[in-house]
Amino acid sequence: MAQSSSSLQDTPPVEDDAKPDTLPEITKRTWVYTFKKTLREFTRDQCTDLAAALTYFAVQALFPALLAIVSILGLFGQGKSTTEKVLDLITQLGGSNVVETIRGPVEALADSDAAGITFVVGLIGAIWSASGYVGAFGRALNRIYSRDEGRPIWKLRPTNLLVTIVAVVLIVVAGLILVLSGDIARTVGDFIGLGDATVTVWLIVKWPLLAVIVVVVVAVLYYFAPNVKQPKFRWMSMGAFLAIFIWALASVGFAFYVANFSSYNKTYGALGGVIVFLLWLWITNIALLLGAEFDAEVERGRELQAGIKAEEEIQLPPRDTRQIEKMEEKRAKDVEEAVEVREAAEEWRDQEEAAGDDEERKPKNPVDNPADFV
Repeated sequence: MAQSSSSLQDTPPVEDDAKPDTLPEITKRTWVYTFKKTLREFTRDQCTDLAAALTYFAVQALFPALLAIVSILGLFGQGKSTTEKVLDLITQLGGSNVVETIRGPVEALADSDAAGITFVVGLIGAIWSASGYVGAFGRALNRIYSRDEGRPIWKLRPTNLLVTIVAVVLIVVAGLILVLSGDIARTVGDFIGLGDATVTVWLIVKWPLLAVIVVVVVAVLYYFAPNVKQPKFRWMSMGAFLAIFIWALASVGFAFYVANFSSYNKTYGALGGVIVFLLWLWITNIALLLGAEFDAEVERGRELQAGIKAEEEIQLPPRDTRQIEKMEEKRAKDVEEAVEVREAAEEWRDQEEAAGDDEERKPKNPVDNPADFV
């Protein structure tokens, strides 16, 4: 349950000297409690349902990002080669039936002379669509930290948009890194004047670079999305490490299962590849939310070990409470209006009952009153 704005004002400082700063300072008992609490809160916060909602928003941003990737390499005259590479990647993820569905529009974009315009449109579309994901991710983390959204819309939207721009640009770069391999990498290298040795180094370095991009995206989402002031910005928090590790492990395991034991194609036919891809996205978001839960419970454990009363609520201050205060005022007005409705209904019933009693005491005709005939 989220705290009220008045109780949030009494939240202790973000950093307390009594909190353990390093992992060895956290006791074994605190770690045991943290792991158990993480699993319980993950279930209590219905994170699997939240992951499904995040999957929906992620799918919305995929096609605009794909347009941006195809069109930016089209600027180097590699539109057709890029298209085939991208379609090959999609074939591995979603199957040949999915590729045939989108092949026409993607190839038409690759053949278009307006690659620059397509890139701008695709990037804007990806940012707009992905901003819905960032907003939903922030609401999910607010639930994890038991916080209401307190930032006004004029402050929240620019923050979400800035986070979205950073995330989308990094994801588009990651997509380009995946595509820039083999002949495409050599052609682009020749275009910008790089030698074969540089291209060979690139083909090796690109994998660590991809890992760095994933780390940065997760760190930015964890720090800026929720209405919570974190103790400090961490490039790799324990929750982020856990999320990335579980995501990588689950992706490899899920790919192995699909390749060897799954019957999705037999069961769903042409939709089999789509189902597999959506499940992978869902697993990705589950890993991200589990990592966020772990970060929250590690902070709770640090507070408890420092003697801070964090049994019920994690004692981190919100970034802003103005929206919470407005919502509390609206709730108070709703309660007042509800009381007025109830009291008016009670008064009406009392009047009806009184009128009914008077009607019963009033003679309906002279025969009913014998005294009139004495």
